Amino acid sequence: MLRLAHISDPHLAPLPRPSLRQLLSKRVTGFLSWSYKRHAIHRTDILEALIEDLRQQQTDHLVVTGDLVNISLPEEFERSGAWLRRLGPPNDITVIPGNHDAYVPVPWERSWRHWADYMADEQDGDPRPAQSFDDFPFVRVRGKVALVGTSSGLPTPPFMATGSLGDAQRKRLEERLRTLGQQGLFRVVLIHHPPLRSQTKWRKCLTDSAAFVETVRSAGAELVLHGHMHHYQAVTIDPDGRAVPVFGVTSVSGVDPSKGPDHQAAYHLYEISDSGNGWDVKMTARGLDKDGAVRQTVERRLSLPVS
Repeated sequence: MLRLAHISDPHLAPLPRPSLRQLLSKRVTGFLSWSYKRHAIHRTDILEALIEDLRQQQTDHLVVTGDLVNISLPEEFERSGAWLRRLGPPNDITVIPGNHDAYVPVPWERSWRHWADYMADEQDGDPRPAQSFDDFPFVRVRGKVALVGTSSGLPTPPFMATGSLGDAQRKRLEERLRTLGQQGLFRVVLIHHPPLRSQTKWRKCLTDSAAFVETVRSAGAELVLHGHMHHYQAVTIDPDGRAVPVFGVTSVSGVDPSKGPDHQAAYHLYEISDSGNGWDVKMTARGLDKDGAVRQTVERRLSLPVS
């Protein structure tokens, strides 16, 4: 059995003070949003409480599905890299980027390079750290579970938070999913944006969602995990009658008293077991209750056939 943990959208605080030159871009809207509202939602004390609870769960691996930063300042990427190293070694943690991690164009060396070891491809044996924005998807195998990391984050105009994989990445994704399926592995696709168009508003959607769904239908997968929406979601992709579960986790640092319990800070745990003729999956969510304590909030059990 593999115990897999999933967190997303930490939006690490505090936000570094940007220069006037750095604000001459889409960053100005994000800075104003953070200053007037988001700084009170994404709280370091909440993040630390959930991470401490997560440490008690004896998980085998952790996945982080994007939005580590807020407005893509180079200093934010430096700080987030240091945060990841405190969280754990690259062998135990897998990271993919989100839309806030691509808020505006920033050179590789000053942005995602700080997470390169956490996005290392292991298909050919030894880990190969990511070297460019084009090094997606990547594959990491733990036991009988294959983690397939994608990138849907890209710069967008102000007030837009859409994402896309693009034709080239989807083609590589299909090839890798087919190969992993032939090896009999449990394939977990990691993507920041929710994969179904019905899951979100148009300005936050995955613009090539239909093509992504078709890729999963064609090549197969056992589980899709995402973030982005800051609330719990559970849907399915139905390839030829065999449903692929899709779970979205809320922000691991976010608390918003004006919204319901599905929007409060949480993380997910997955116990994935080979049943002999398929896969058994136990999914639990642990998050804040109304009194601010961390407790189990959701439990789902799934039996999935071999594809």
